[in-house]
Amino acid sequence: MDVTGKVALVTGGGRGIGRAICLTLAENGADVVVADVNLEDAKSVASEVADNGRQSIAEPVDVTDKGSVERMVGQVIERFGRIDILVNNAGVIAASGWEQREKPTDEDWDATFEVNVKGMARVTNAVAPHMKERRYGKIVNISSIAGRLGTMTSAPYGASKAGAINLTQHTALELAPFDINVNAICPGLLWTPMWERIAVHWSLDQERFGGNTPREIFDSAVEERIPLGREQTPEDIGYAVAFLASDRARNITGQTLNVSGGSHMH
Repeated sequence: MDVTGKVALVTGGGRGIGRAICLTLAENGADVVVADVNLEDAKSVASEVADNGRQSIAEPVDVTDKGSVERMVGQVIERFGRIDILVNNAGVIAASGWEQREKPTDEDWDATFEVNVKGMARVTNAVAPHMKERRYGKIVNISSIAGRLGTMTSAPYGASKAGAINLTQHTALELAPFDINVNAICPGLLWTPMWERIAVHWSLDQERFGGNTPREIFDSAVEERIPLGREQTPEDIGYAVAFLASDRARNITGQTLNVSGGSHMH
């Protein structure tokens, strides 16, 4: 998983899975740009990367804003001269306040597709010309097992993550002539701030989950759904990203890798 000397850009890198991806890439030799809508979170992770002996900068970015994306990519190119690895990790499960709603609203559909699909496309479109010029690049998109089949958690989220998988395949075909690899990863069940919010939402169903804490609800889901019998971790996703971003994966493109403990097999 050697990515020594490569420059990696990770969106949504300020917490959870994104933070683990940044740190894992740094541990394997990459310099890392931590891009996040929350600049303070990004700065914190960039500091951790620097503690591992790699160069790192924090960049604010709103992936729903084309101007913000283009400014951020411009800053990275100005600082490092290139982007070798792009990890499209920024994502949302729904619009603000979704935990208290029984049914998704138009705002939930708009928010998920604006970030999880169109945001991914915006960042890729801004970075790809620089990779094409050098005829080198590794793009890893973070989808979800929710994009593999229907989910009771959030229809807009699942549909957007399915869109991310299709977008990965399209982009892989488009960029293959330039020796750019494009793949996706579907994380399984991870105890992150996002999953904690899902468990809070599920706890509203008193008939099924009344009296259970969010963590107990999560542990029950792991027990029911994961053949290996254990939850996945942000670091698991980081390891998979590091492999797909390395030249060991040079003949892998257009693929979607489940990191889900066997919960979904393809």
